[in-house]
Amino acid sequence: MDRWRGRVALVTGASVGIGAAIARELVRGGMKVMGCARDVEKIKKLSAEFQSEGYSGVLVPFKCDLTSEEEILAMFSAIKAQHKGVDVCINNAGLAHPDSLLSGTTSSWKNMLDVNVVALSICTREAYKSMKERNVDDGHIIHINSICGHRVVNAPDIHFYTATKYAVTALTEALRQELREINSHIRATCISPGLVETEFGPRLYSQHADKAANLYTQYKTLEAVDVASAVTYVLSAPPHVQVGDIVMRSVEQPN
Repeated sequence: MDRWRGRVALVTGASVGIGAAIARELVRGGMKVMGCARDVEKIKKLSAEFQSEGYSGVLVPFKCDLTSEEEILAMFSAIKAQHKGVDVCINNAGLAHPDSLLSGTTSSWKNMLDVNVVALSICTREAYKSMKERNVDDGHIIHINSICGHRVVNAPDIHFYTATKYAVTALTEALRQELREINSHIRATCISPGLVETEFGPRLYSQHADKAANLYTQYKTLEAVDVASAVTYVLSAPPHVQVGDIVMRSVEQPN
């Protein structure tokens, strides 16, 4: 991670869970982390915590609603003005609604697409533009995907969510191809974890407390720090090494 010390990373959805864990590891490693979320107060608290723990990097909070392209573009403009630009973009933000294909609401489907696919693509485009205009040819774009981006389970509550994650799998490989076509050495990676114990489950089943309570009790799940460790692993790979996808799950996860 030494070569990333002092450089700028954007982490979306950085207020809690996997995003907060990733931000912690990057700040610990000396990076300037731009952490964005709608609840910016939580990121401010994390920033103060990291500073008090003596980490060599810094966490800079940005309030951003990723369903608004205007807010995303304003965030990238602010990062450019204050920190020159983005060297690493980690598209971590994602959400799910328990809306099946047969009875789900259109608004929920659109919300999942807006955050999980469209916002990810906008951030990717803007991060690439930031790298290109500064002649940064060793940048890295990392999508936090899901094991659901690789197989469909018989769970109607997450079928549409699964479709958005299949899109992330396709977008990662397509991005790699486009970068290679222009002889860029910017790398593209997606990390696809199985079940991770975070706020994701309670939010998914906010109207079904029993489902939320049972989600993480069936077996030992991954922890947010496990995914953060995968991020530092791919960032630490030699510049010529392209890690396309990491599929990871608990040894106890049945499928």
